[in-house]
Amino acid sequence: MFQNHKTNLVLTQLTLFAFLLWAGMIIGISFVEAPVKFTAPQVTLAIGLGIGRLVFGWLNKFELVFCTLALIGLFFIRVSFKIWLPALLITAILAVQTIWLLPALDTRALQIIAGQQPTPSSLHITYVALEIFKLGLLLGTASAFFRQQFMPQKADTGRRISPVLHPTYESESSTFAG
Repeated sequence: MFQNHKTNLVLTQLTLFAFLLWAGMIIGISFVEAPVKFTAPQVTLAIGLGIGRLVFGWLNKFELVFCTLALIGLFFIRVSFKIWLPALLITAILAVQTIWLLPALDTRALQIIAGQQPTPSSLHITYVALEIFKLGLLLGTASAFFRQQFMPQKADTGRRISPVLHPTYESESSTFAG
């Protein structure tokens, strides 16, 4: 869609940054901050859940921004289906978490904070499983996207060549999308 090499390169970088920053936030918050906060001596379950509600609410807002940026970038760069498929799976997971899981977990957290005992549920384990799957998809998609954009295959040999290292490749193809 964008014929200008510089514009395409900037969109590619922004899209890649969106995927990787998103993955980094998931690692930092879901897999480091969340479990560690409950090991602090003065953090009670109610305080930890109160903090968690705020942190995961903000994480979700940032995820929606990163998802939007990534999808816009993929659209304008015109990537292949092998990039779109995992990107759409990531979007579907985020939608499930945003619309169903986070509100349900928030309700449970509020019940616990209020001193109530909610009925046992698999919501938390479902959220964690989806986070692990989403993180894998984000990293895999970022890797495949990078390879597709910076190491396209030359049609006659099947070998990968880099348009960054081989600027003459641009004359063979007006975009770096596969």
